[in-house]
Amino acid sequence: MPDTAFSVNSPQKLASAVVFASPHSGTDYSDSFLAQSILGRKTIRSSEDAFVDQLFQAVPEFGAPLLTAVKPRAYLDLNRSPDELDPAVIDGVQRRGQNPRVASGLGVIPRVVANGRAIYRGKLTLAEAEERISCYWHPYHQALKGLLEQAHRRFGQAILVDCHSMPHEAIDTMAPISSGKPEVVLGDRFGAAADSSVVDRIEAAFAAAGLKVARNTPFAGAYIAQTYGRPSRRQHAVQIEIDRALYMDEVNIRPNGNFEPLQKLLRQVTAEIAAIGQEEIPLAAE
Repeated sequence: MPDTAFSVNSPQKLASAVVFASPHSGTDYSDSFLAQSILGRKTIRSSEDAFVDQLFQAVPEFGAPLLTAVKPRAYLDLNRSPDELDPAVIDGVQRRGQNPRVASGLGVIPRVVANGRAIYRGKLTLAEAEERISCYWHPYHQALKGLLEQAHRRFGQAILVDCHSMPHEAIDTMAPISSGKPEVVLGDRFGAAADSSVVDRIEAAFAAAGLKVARNTPFAGAYIAQTYGRPSRRQHAVQIEIDRALYMDEVNIRPNGNFEPLQKLLRQVTAEIAAIGQEEIPLAAE
C-alpha cells in the first residue's frame, strides 16, 4: 500500500454536513509513471484539474472537510467506475458492450489526456491496472464514503460538493445563450443527484459572487455524482466545474494574475455553501 492515497484537510470542529472533494487535482507524477508515457511533463498534466485543491483550501475554516486526490487523473481517474477498463490500453481486458467514456480513452485508467493525446507507448498489464485501483481508487472512495456517512450521522444529511475545472474551450464551443457563457457549471445529473433546493442554494452562492452559472451543460456529472447522489436518502451530490481561464494559464499550467482574487472570492462562496449543511433540508420526493 502507498503511504498516502488521498489527503483530508479536516476542520477543527465539524460544523457542516457538506463534504468538499477534488478528485482530479492530484500531482504525484512518479518517475516510473512518466517513464511509461510518451508525453512530456507539461502535456501529461493537460487533463488535470490543476490548483483546484488550492482554490478551495479555505474549506476547513467553515467546519467542513476537504478530500483531495494524490495521484493525477492521467494515472487513475477517480471519477470513473473501477470496472470501466479499456481493452485498448490494458492487456487481457475483454470488451464489454459500448461505453462512450472507455471508447474515447477516458476509462478508470485513461488512455489519453486532453485533445486525445495518447499517454502510453503500449499496453499496461491487467495486474498493474488492478494494483492502481486497489492502492488508490478504493482508499479514496472509502474515505469519501466515510466522510459522507459521518456527516449523515451527525447532521441527518450529507452534501457532496465535487470540485473540478473545465477547459475554456469547452465553454467556447457552447451554443450562445442569452445570459452569456457560463464560468461555473453545476452538475446534478438533471436533478437525479441532488434536491433542487440544494442546487439552488449553491447556484445562488456563486451568482452572488458575480459568477455566471449554468446547470448540466456541458457537464452533468459523472460516476461520483451518479454514485453518491441519493437525494431521497438526504444525500446530495453536486459537481462543480470552474472555467480554468478564470485563474490559470492553461498552456503553461500555472496560476494567472486572477488566481488570488478568485481564491478569495471562492472563500466567500465556500462559506455560503458550508452554511447549507447547517440547515434542515426537506426530504426529496421519491
